[in-house]
Amino acid sequence: MKLSEETLDDLHPEISRPAYDRSKVTPGILHVGLGNFHRAHQAVYIDDLLAKGGADEWGILGAGVMPADAQMRDGLKAQDCLYTVLEQDASGDKGRVIGAMTDFAPVDANHAGILQAMASPSIRIVSLTVTEGGYFVSAETGGFNPDHPTIQADIANPGKPGTIFGAIVGGLRARREAGMVPFTVMSCDNVPHNGEVTRAAVLGIARGQDAALADWIDQNVAFPNGMVDRITPATTEARVNHLREAFGLEDARPVFCEPFRQWVLEDKFTDGRPALEEVGVQFVPDVTPYEHMKIRILNGGHAMIAYPGALLGLTYAHDAMAHPLVRGFLEKVETTEVIPIVPPVPDTSLTAYFKLIEERFANPRVEDTLSRLCLDGSNRQPKFIVPSAADCLKAGRSVDGLALASALWCRYCFGEGEHHEEIPPNDPSWDRLRDTSRVARDNPIAWLQMSDIYGDVGQSPIFQEAFAKALRALWDNGTEATLQAYLND
Repeated sequence: MKLSEETLDDLHPEISRPAYDRSKVTPGILHVGLGNFHRAHQAVYIDDLLAKGGADEWGILGAGVMPADAQMRDGLKAQDCLYTVLEQDASGDKGRVIGAMTDFAPVDANHAGILQAMASPSIRIVSLTVTEGGYFVSAETGGFNPDHPTIQADIANPGKPGTIFGAIVGGLRARREAGMVPFTVMSCDNVPHNGEVTRAAVLGIARGQDAALADWIDQNVAFPNGMVDRITPATTEARVNHLREAFGLEDARPVFCEPFRQWVLEDKFTDGRPALEEVGVQFVPDVTPYEHMKIRILNGGHAMIAYPGALLGLTYAHDAMAHPLVRGFLEKVETTEVIPIVPPVPDTSLTAYFKLIEERFANPRVEDTLSRLCLDGSNRQPKFIVPSAADCLKAGRSVDGLALASALWCRYCFGEGEHHEEIPPNDPSWDRLRDTSRVARDNPIAWLQMSDIYGDVGQSPIFQEAFAKALRALWDNGTEATLQAYLND
């Protein structure tokens, strides 16, 4: 059975349907980036809220900025913007059809559909999931990079924005000229201080175009910071087949995920917001402690299992967690180097949080591939690993484990495993990483000289010594022996 509005009444009894009248829902949120994470996270919270009643004005209008988003749009539009979320763990599957999306804006190079949507007074929030690397942040400065050619093009061509941030500036300009209340801009990406990072990108473009507009945005537009969490692996053909065979459902864009989800959000909105606290969202005055906890412990932890696991020929996160050396490495680095420098989090035990992370990583039903976790290290390492190393260095603590984690990434980027098997390109900067890794085999410090990734940490003699020792051990003795030596130390 193909998923559509007409077939909702015929769903398998173990797949729940939207518990509200979708015909009454109107879009109040324009969301850009309809990947798996958004559809398993923010959209699910909105779906829960719609089911409670009284929030019909907070439906989601989908939008995309990449060529592949046009295919996403076609697939979702063909099934009335419905899709299935299947939560999976050892206890089984829990499925639901999400109906929070009202429509999907046309996808075009200059974002005309997005700009048209932003001009509507009903759109009160523009939210984003454009990946960690999509915010034009310089790792060298830690701030927005206005000199990036793509950004310079947006500044020079206000009427033809190439980035979503340029489109947001255009949308806010139109609202200002029309005397309308501006919308809130809400990042849902896994980026530290994502609201501030988004604000910097929007203001950076606006300032280059029109200083008065930039001042107006700065004074009138809210950019709340938020922490988001749910492990949502890629949708594979095998997963699609499972949905078809187990539940008799044909879905062009299903999402598979773990049962756990969390959203911590600052209560800073320009023109109202949905009552998300009614469906489990935590509203806090400062999201920073929650960000540190999640990014350092969970996202950093993903890197700690991904690269050794991949070098050992493992496939999934749960395979890595079942390997005593990989799991032991994760536990030692987290408990001796990461958790001790994570600031306290209100009403939260960091030790208990890490134990929950271990359970989530070990969930065999999620089948989160190590190749996905290894992806885009050049954008993830500066956010997830390097800051922990910087804090340890400042505190005079050991960085041996974090240096080894970084050396494992370097070894992975060599592009060839321990048995001469090819490691395929897995980073937007793969050629650079591979070439630098090959130089670093004989000169380890060459890897740390990528200042846009390592910054001051790469110049630290203590980190350099620990990294060089770890990388030489990986080449001389292999991954298993190196991990064992670290655990024995």
